[in-house]
Amino acid sequence: MNDSPHTTTPAPLVIVGAGLAGWTTAREFRKLDTTTPIVLVTTDSGDFYAKPTLSNAYAQQRTPAQLVSTPAAKMVETLNVTLLAHHHVESLDTAAHRVVLRHQGQTQTLHYSRLVLSTGAQPIRVPLGGTAADQVKSINNLDDFGVFHQALGLEPAAPRTVLILGAGLIGCEFANDLAHAGVTVHVVDPSPRPLSLLLPAQAGEQLQTALAALGVVWHFGTTVSAVDSTGTGLRAQLADGTTVAADLVLSAVGLRADTTLAAAAGLACERGIVVDALLQTSAADVYALGDCAQYASAGQRTLPYVMPIMNAAKALAATLAGTPTPLVFPLMPVSVKTPALPIVVAAPHPAQTGTWQTGDGEGLWQFLDGNGVQRGFVLTGKGTARRMEQSKLTQP
Repeated sequence: MNDSPHTTTPAPLVIVGAGLAGWTTAREFRKLDTTTPIVLVTTDSGDFYAKPTLSNAYAQQRTPAQLVSTPAAKMVETLNVTLLAHHHVESLDTAAHRVVLRHQGQTQTLHYSRLVLSTGAQPIRVPLGGTAADQVKSINNLDDFGVFHQALGLEPAAPRTVLILGAGLIGCEFANDLAHAGVTVHVVDPSPRPLSLLLPAQAGEQLQTALAALGVVWHFGTTVSAVDSTGTGLRAQLADGTTVAADLVLSAVGLRADTTLAAAAGLACERGIVVDALLQTSAADVYALGDCAQYASAGQRTLPYVMPIMNAAKALAATLAGTPTPLVFPLMPVSVKTPALPIVVAAPHPAQTGTWQTGDGEGLWQFLDGNGVQRGFVLTGKGTARRMEQSKLTQP
Protein backbone atom coordinates (compact mmCIF):
# COMPACT_ATOMS: atom_id res chain seq x y z
CA MET A 1 0.00 0.00 0.00
CA ASN A 2 1.26 3.48 -0.76
CA ASP A 3 2.48 5.68 2.06
CA SER A 4 0.69 8.71 0.64
CA PRO A 5 -3.04 9.00 0.01
CA HIS A 6 -4.47 8.63 -3.48
CA THR A 7 -5.42 11.88 -5.16
CA THR A 8 -7.82 10.19 -7.56
CA THR A 9 -11.55 10.55 -7.13
CA PRO A 10 -13.51 9.71 -5.19
CA ALA A 11 -11.90 11.53 -2.29
CA PRO A 12 -11.41 9.18 0.67
CA LEU A 13 -13.15 8.95 3.98
CA VAL A 14 -10.54 10.53 6.28
CA ILE A 15 -10.37 9.66 9.97
CA VAL A 16 -8.23 11.79 12.28
CA GLY A 17 -7.05 9.84 15.32
CA ALA A 18 -6.09 6.17 15.69
CA GLY A 19 -7.44 5.50 19.14
CA LEU A 20 -10.36 3.19 19.90
CA ALA A 21 -12.85 5.58 18.25
CA GLY A 22 -10.91 5.98 15.00
CA TRP A 23 -10.03 2.33 14.48
CA THR A 24 -13.48 1.09 15.53
CA THR A 25 -15.16 3.46 13.08
CA ALA A 26 -12.90 2.16 10.30
CA ARG A 27 -13.66 -1.44 11.24
CA GLU A 28 -17.43 -0.94 11.46
CA PHE A 29 -17.46 1.00 8.17
CA ARG A 30 -15.50 -1.75 6.40
CA LYS A 31 -18.19 -4.27 7.39
CA LEU A 32 -20.66 -2.20 5.34
CA ASP A 33 -18.44 -0.78 2.58
CA THR A 34 -15.39 -2.63 1.30
CA THR A 35 -14.41 -0.27 -1.51
CA THR A 36 -14.48 3.37 -0.39
CA PRO A 37 -10.88 4.47 0.31
CA ILE A 38 -10.13 5.17 3.98
CA VAL A 39 -7.19 7.29 5.12
CA LEU A 40 -6.44 7.27 8.83
CA VAL A 41 -4.20 10.06 10.11
CA THR A 42 -2.53 9.85 13.51
CA THR A 43 0.28 11.51 15.42
CA ASP A 44 1.40 8.17 16.90
CA SER A 45 2.37 4.79 15.40
CA GLY A 46 -1.21 3.66 14.84
CA ASP A 47 -0.75 0.46 16.85
CA PHE A 48 -4.06 -0.68 18.30
CA TYR A 49 -4.30 -1.03 22.07
CA ALA A 50 -7.01 -0.70 24.69
CA LYS A 51 -6.49 2.56 26.56
CA PRO A 52 -8.21 1.28 29.75
CA THR A 53 -5.37 -1.25 30.18
CA LEU A 54 -2.93 1.59 30.94
CA SER A 55 -4.24 1.97 34.49
CA ASN A 56 -3.90 -1.70 35.48
CA ALA A 57 -0.81 -2.87 33.60
CA TYR A 58 1.97 -2.06 36.04
CA ALA A 59 1.18 -4.65 38.72
CA GLN A 60 0.96 -7.28 35.96
CA GLN A 61 4.48 -6.23 34.87
CA ARG A 62 3.22 -5.66 31.33
CA THR A 63 5.50 -3.55 29.16
CA PRO A 64 4.15 -0.95 26.71
CA ALA A 65 4.89 -3.33 23.82
CA GLN A 66 2.83 -6.05 25.48
CA LEU A 67 -0.20 -3.74 25.64
CA VAL A 68 -0.39 -3.53 21.84
CA SER A 69 -3.13 -5.97 20.84
CA THR A 70 -2.78 -5.47 17.06
CA PRO A 71 0.20 -3.79 15.36
CA ALA A 72 -0.62 -0.99 12.92
CA ALA A 73 0.56 -2.99 9.90
CA LYS A 74 -1.93 -5.73 10.68
CA MET A 75 -4.78 -3.23 11.12
CA VAL A 76 -3.90 -1.66 7.75
CA GLU A 77 -3.90 -5.05 6.03
CA THR A 78 -7.11 -6.29 7.68
CA LEU A 79 -9.15 -3.14 7.09
CA ASN A 80 -7.61 -2.04 3.78
CA VAL A 81 -6.83 1.49 4.92
CA THR A 82 -4.03 3.94 4.21
CA LEU A 83 -2.37 4.82 7.50
CA LEU A 84 -0.49 8.10 7.78
CA ALA A 85 1.34 7.52 11.06
CA HIS A 86 3.28 10.27 12.84
CA HIS A 87 1.35 12.90 10.83
CA HIS A 88 -0.02 16.02 12.47
CA VAL A 89 -3.13 17.74 11.10
CA GLU A 90 -2.17 21.41 10.92
CA SER A 91 -5.46 22.80 9.66
CA LEU A 92 -8.91 21.92 8.43
CA ASP A 93 -10.78 23.76 5.68
CA THR A 94 -14.37 22.52 5.79
CA ALA A 95 -15.49 24.60 2.78
CA ALA A 96 -12.79 23.09 0.56
CA HIS A 97 -13.10 19.62 2.16
CA ARG A 98 -9.40 19.37 2.86
CA VAL A 99 -6.88 19.04 5.67
CA VAL A 100 -3.24 20.11 5.69
CA LEU A 101 -0.86 17.55 7.19
CA ARG A 102 2.68 17.90 8.49
CA HIS A 103 5.18 15.03 8.59
CA GLN A 104 8.91 15.37 9.23
CA GLY A 105 8.85 19.04 8.37
CA GLN A 106 6.95 18.54 5.10
CA THR A 107 3.33 19.55 4.52
CA GLN A 108 0.77 17.99 2.21
CA THR A 109 -2.89 18.61 1.42
CA LEU A 110 -5.43 15.81 1.69
CA HIS A 111 -8.95 16.13 0.29
CA TYR A 112 -11.81 14.21 1.89
CA SER A 113 -15.36 13.20 0.96
CA ARG A 114 -16.29 12.85 4.64
CA LEU A 115 -14.11 13.59 7.65
CA VAL A 116 -14.30 11.90 11.06
CA LEU A 117 -12.66 13.62 14.02
CA SER A 118 -11.65 11.21 16.79
CA THR A 119 -9.00 13.41 18.35
CA GLY A 120 -9.61 12.18 21.90
CA ALA A 121 -8.99 14.12 25.06
CA GLN A 122 -5.98 15.70 26.74
CA PRO A 123 -5.09 15.59 30.44
CA ILE A 124 -6.11 18.67 32.40
CA ARG A 125 -2.96 20.41 33.60
CA VAL A 126 -3.06 21.77 37.13
CA PRO A 127 -1.01 24.96 37.57
CA LEU A 128 1.75 24.12 40.05
CA GLY A 129 4.63 26.02 41.55
CA GLY A 130 8.06 24.66 42.38
CA THR A 131 11.25 23.76 40.57
CA ALA A 132 9.97 20.37 39.36
CA ALA A 133 6.43 21.23 38.25
CA ASP A 134 7.42 20.22 34.71
CA GLN A 135 8.33 16.74 35.95
CA VAL A 136 4.73 15.90 36.88
CA LYS A 137 3.60 13.10 34.58
CA SER A 138 0.23 12.13 33.14
CA ILE A 139 -0.70 8.93 31.33
CA ASN A 140 -3.08 9.40 28.43
CA ASN A 141 -1.61 7.09 25.78
CA LEU A 142 0.85 4.28 25.21
CA ASP A 143 3.80 6.66 24.79
CA ASP A 144 2.99 8.32 28.14
CA PHE A 145 2.81 4.89 29.79
CA GLY A 146 6.20 4.05 28.29
CA VAL A 147 7.77 7.14 29.86
CA PHE A 148 6.13 6.41 33.22
CA HIS A 149 7.07 2.71 33.03
CA GLN A 150 10.70 3.54 32.33
CA ALA A 151 10.85 6.16 35.08
CA LEU A 152 9.39 3.85 37.71
CA GLY A 153 11.11 0.67 36.55
CA LEU A 154 9.94 -2.88 37.14
CA GLU A 155 12.60 -3.89 39.65
CA PRO A 156 11.08 -4.13 43.13
CA ALA A 157 14.50 -3.71 44.81
CA ALA A 158 14.26 -0.03 45.76
CA PRO A 159 11.26 1.27 47.67
CA ARG A 160 9.32 3.64 45.46
CA THR A 161 6.75 6.30 46.26
CA VAL A 162 4.27 7.81 43.81
CA LEU A 163 2.07 10.79 44.59
CA ILE A 164 -1.17 10.90 42.57
CA LEU A 165 -3.13 14.10 42.00
CA GLY A 166 -6.82 13.21 41.82
CA ALA A 167 -9.03 10.57 43.43
CA GLY A 168 -11.34 10.13 40.45
CA LEU A 169 -11.70 7.08 38.26
CA ILE A 170 -8.19 7.06 36.77
CA GLY A 171 -6.47 8.16 39.98
CA CYS A 172 -8.09 5.35 41.98
CA GLU A 173 -7.32 2.74 39.33
CA PHE A 174 -3.65 3.75 39.23
CA ALA A 175 -3.54 3.88 43.04
CA ASN A 176 -4.85 0.31 43.25
CA ASP A 177 -2.49 -0.96 40.55
CA LEU A 178 0.64 0.68 41.92
CA ALA A 179 -0.09 -0.22 45.55
CA HIS A 180 -0.69 -3.84 44.50
CA ALA A 181 2.77 -3.78 42.87
CA GLY A 182 4.34 -2.73 46.17
CA VAL A 183 4.64 0.99 45.43
CA THR A 184 3.90 3.42 48.28
CA VAL A 185 1.03 5.55 47.00
CA HIS A 186 -0.22 8.94 48.23
CA VAL A 187 -3.40 10.39 46.71
CA VAL A 188 -4.33 14.07 47.01
CA ASP A 189 -7.83 15.38 46.24
CA PRO A 190 -9.87 18.40 47.38
CA SER A 191 -12.95 16.18 47.74
CA PRO A 192 -13.84 14.46 51.03
CA ARG A 193 -13.47 10.91 49.60
CA PRO A 194 -12.61 9.00 46.41
CA LEU A 195 -14.92 9.06 43.37
CA SER A 196 -17.03 11.71 45.09
CA LEU A 197 -18.71 12.75 41.82
CA LEU A 198 -19.70 9.19 40.90
CA LEU A 199 -20.48 7.33 44.10
CA PRO A 200 -22.80 7.79 47.07
CA ALA A 201 -20.87 8.58 50.24
CA GLN A 202 -20.98 5.07 51.74
CA ALA A 203 -19.66 3.45 48.56
CA GLY A 204 -16.85 5.99 48.36
CA GLU A 205 -15.93 5.28 51.98
CA GLN A 206 -15.81 1.56 51.21
CA LEU A 207 -13.31 2.22 48.41
CA GLN A 208 -11.30 4.53 50.64
CA THR A 209 -11.03 1.80 53.28
CA ALA A 210 -10.21 -0.94 50.76
CA LEU A 211 -7.37 1.01 49.16
CA ALA A 212 -6.06 2.16 52.55
CA ALA A 213 -5.79 -1.53 53.46
CA LEU A 214 -3.46 -1.90 50.44
CA GLY A 215 -1.32 0.91 51.85
CA VAL A 216 -2.70 3.91 49.95
CA VAL A 217 -2.30 7.12 51.97
CA TRP A 218 -5.14 9.58 51.38
CA HIS A 219 -4.90 13.39 51.61
CA PHE A 220 -8.45 14.73 51.23
CA GLY A 221 -9.65 18.30 51.41
CA THR A 222 -6.43 19.70 50.03
CA THR A 223 -4.43 20.17 46.82
CA VAL A 224 -0.80 20.13 45.70
CA SER A 225 0.54 23.67 45.43
CA ALA A 226 4.18 23.01 44.45
CA VAL A 227 6.53 20.23 43.41
CA ASP A 228 10.27 20.69 43.99
CA SER A 229 13.33 18.62 43.18
CA THR A 230 15.36 17.42 46.15
CA GLY A 231 18.28 16.01 44.19
CA THR A 232 17.29 12.44 45.05
CA GLY A 233 13.61 12.75 44.20
CA LEU A 234 10.65 15.09 44.46
CA ARG A 235 8.91 16.88 47.30
CA ALA A 236 5.30 17.98 47.02
CA GLN A 237 3.97 20.85 49.11
CA LEU A 238 0.27 20.50 49.91
CA ALA A 239 -2.04 23.43 50.55
CA ASP A 240 -2.71 22.18 54.11
CA GLY A 241 0.99 22.48 54.98
CA THR A 242 1.87 18.79 54.58
CA THR A 243 4.90 17.78 52.54
CA VAL A 244 5.16 14.43 50.75
CA ALA A 245 8.43 13.00 49.43
CA ALA A 246 8.00 10.97 46.23
CA ASP A 247 9.96 9.46 43.38
CA LEU A 248 7.25 10.36 40.86
CA VAL A 249 4.21 12.61 40.77
CA LEU A 250 1.34 11.53 38.54
CA SER A 251 -1.49 13.89 37.59
CA ALA A 252 -4.89 12.22 37.15
CA VAL A 253 -7.24 15.14 37.69
CA GLY A 254 -9.27 14.47 34.56
CA LEU A 255 -9.45 14.89 30.81
CA ARG A 256 -10.62 17.68 28.56
CA ALA A 257 -11.89 16.99 25.04
CA ASP A 258 -9.29 17.90 22.42
CA THR A 259 -11.16 20.47 20.34
CA THR A 260 -8.07 22.36 19.11
CA LEU A 261 -8.34 21.42 15.43
CA ALA A 262 -12.14 21.67 15.35
CA ALA A 263 -12.29 25.05 17.08
CA ALA A 264 -9.59 26.51 14.81
CA ALA A 265 -11.67 25.40 11.81
CA GLY A 266 -14.74 27.19 13.17
CA LEU A 267 -16.70 24.14 14.29
CA ALA A 268 -19.10 24.58 17.19
CA CYS A 269 -17.33 23.45 20.38
CA GLU A 270 -18.38 23.61 24.03
CA ARG A 271 -17.21 20.92 26.46
CA GLY A 272 -16.41 18.92 23.33
CA ILE A 273 -17.02 19.10 19.59
CA VAL A 274 -20.78 19.57 19.33
CA VAL A 275 -22.45 16.79 17.32
CA ASP A 276 -26.09 16.00 16.54
CA ALA A 277 -27.79 12.60 16.78
CA LEU A 278 -26.11 11.57 13.51
CA LEU A 279 -22.73 12.63 14.96
CA GLN A 280 -22.41 15.43 12.42
CA THR A 281 -20.65 18.58 13.55
CA SER A 282 -21.71 22.10 12.62
CA ALA A 283 -19.92 21.62 9.26
CA ALA A 284 -21.26 19.48 6.43
CA ASP A 285 -19.56 16.10 5.96
CA VAL A 286 -17.57 16.46 9.18
CA TYR A 287 -18.36 14.07 12.04
CA ALA A 288 -16.92 13.47 15.50
CA LEU A 289 -17.06 10.74 18.14
CA GLY A 290 -15.15 9.46 21.12
CA ASP A 291 -13.61 11.47 23.94
CA CYS A 292 -13.56 14.65 21.82
CA ALA A 293 -17.32 14.70 21.14
CA GLN A 294 -20.18 16.36 22.99
CA TYR A 295 -23.15 14.16 22.23
CA ALA A 296 -26.68 15.47 21.62
CA SER A 297 -27.72 11.84 22.21
CA ALA A 298 -26.39 12.08 25.78
CA GLY A 299 -27.92 15.41 26.75
CA GLN A 300 -24.88 17.41 25.52
CA ARG A 301 -22.42 15.41 27.60
CA THR A 302 -18.98 14.06 26.83
CA LEU A 303 -18.69 10.33 27.59
CA PRO A 304 -15.03 9.28 27.90
CA TYR A 305 -15.70 5.55 28.25
CA VAL A 306 -15.40 2.48 26.03
CA MET A 307 -19.07 1.51 25.57
CA PRO A 308 -20.21 4.92 24.25
CA ILE A 309 -17.42 4.75 21.66
CA MET A 310 -18.49 1.29 20.48
CA ASN A 311 -22.12 2.40 20.16
CA ALA A 312 -21.20 5.66 18.44
CA ALA A 313 -18.82 3.99 15.95
CA LYS A 314 -21.46 1.48 14.88
CA ALA A 315 -24.10 4.17 14.32
CA LEU A 316 -21.67 6.47 12.52
CA ALA A 317 -20.44 3.69 10.23
CA ALA A 318 -24.02 3.02 9.13
CA THR A 319 -24.59 6.72 8.45
CA LEU A 320 -21.36 7.01 6.46
CA ALA A 321 -22.30 3.90 4.47
CA GLY A 322 -25.55 5.51 3.37
CA THR A 323 -28.08 4.63 6.06
CA PRO A 324 -28.59 7.65 8.37
CA THR A 325 -28.64 6.11 11.85
CA PRO A 326 -29.37 8.31 14.87
CA LEU A 327 -27.25 7.38 17.87
CA VAL A 328 -29.27 6.08 20.80
CA PHE A 329 -27.23 5.24 23.87
CA PRO A 330 -28.40 2.27 25.93
CA LEU A 331 -27.71 2.03 29.66
CA MET A 332 -23.93 1.70 29.88
CA PRO A 333 -22.66 0.71 33.33
CA VAL A 334 -18.96 1.41 33.91
CA SER A 335 -16.68 -1.10 35.64
CA VAL A 336 -14.11 0.60 37.85
CA LYS A 337 -10.85 -1.38 37.75
CA THR A 338 -10.12 -1.40 41.47
CA PRO A 339 -9.67 -5.09 42.42
CA ALA A 340 -9.39 -4.09 46.09
CA LEU A 341 -13.09 -3.26 45.78
CA PRO A 342 -14.71 -4.05 42.41
CA ILE A 343 -17.27 -1.37 41.48
CA VAL A 344 -19.93 -1.05 38.79
CA VAL A 345 -21.51 2.38 38.25
CA ALA A 346 -24.53 3.31 36.15
CA ALA A 347 -24.53 7.03 36.85
CA PRO A 348 -27.79 8.97 36.51
CA HIS A 349 -27.85 11.88 34.07
CA PRO A 350 -26.28 14.93 35.80
CA ALA A 351 -29.53 16.87 35.37
CA GLN A 352 -31.59 14.06 36.91
CA THR A 353 -32.99 14.98 40.32
CA GLY A 354 -33.35 12.29 42.95
CA THR A 355 -31.58 10.61 45.84
CA TRP A 356 -29.32 7.65 46.47
CA GLN A 357 -30.98 4.89 48.49
CA THR A 358 -29.35 1.86 50.07
CA GLY A 359 -30.66 -1.22 48.25
CA ASP A 360 -31.52 -4.65 49.56
CA GLY A 361 -28.39 -6.67 50.15
CA GLU A 362 -24.73 -5.79 50.52
CA GLY A 363 -23.03 -3.41 48.11
CA LEU A 364 -26.07 -1.93 46.34
CA TRP A 365 -27.18 1.69 46.02
CA GLN A 366 -30.03 2.82 43.78
CA PHE A 367 -30.65 6.34 42.49
CA LEU A 368 -34.40 7.03 42.57
CA ASP A 369 -36.17 10.03 41.06
CA GLY A 370 -39.10 11.85 42.69
CA ASN A 371 -41.51 9.20 41.41
CA GLY A 372 -39.48 6.31 42.77
CA VAL A 373 -38.17 5.30 39.32
CA GLN A 374 -34.64 3.90 39.37
CA ARG A 375 -32.33 6.08 37.21
CA GLY A 376 -28.94 4.69 38.20
CA PHE A 377 -27.15 2.29 40.51
CA VAL A 378 -23.83 1.49 42.15
CA LEU A 379 -22.63 -2.00 43.01
CA THR A 380 -19.55 -2.84 45.08
CA GLY A 381 -17.74 -6.04 46.01
CA LYS A 382 -19.88 -9.16 45.68
CA GLY A 383 -22.79 -6.91 44.74
CA THR A 384 -21.25 -6.47 41.27
CA ALA A 385 -22.73 -9.89 40.40
CA ARG A 386 -26.12 -8.13 40.25
CA ARG A 387 -25.16 -5.96 37.28
CA MET A 388 -27.65 -7.52 34.83
CA GLU A 389 -30.48 -7.52 37.34
CA GLN A 390 -30.01 -3.86 38.24
CA SER A 391 -29.55 -2.83 34.60
CA LYS A 392 -33.01 -4.23 33.81
CA LEU A 393 -34.52 -2.22 36.68
CA THR A 394 -32.96 1.07 35.55
CA GLN A 395 -34.48 3.60 33.17
CA PRO A 396 -31.68 5.86 31.90
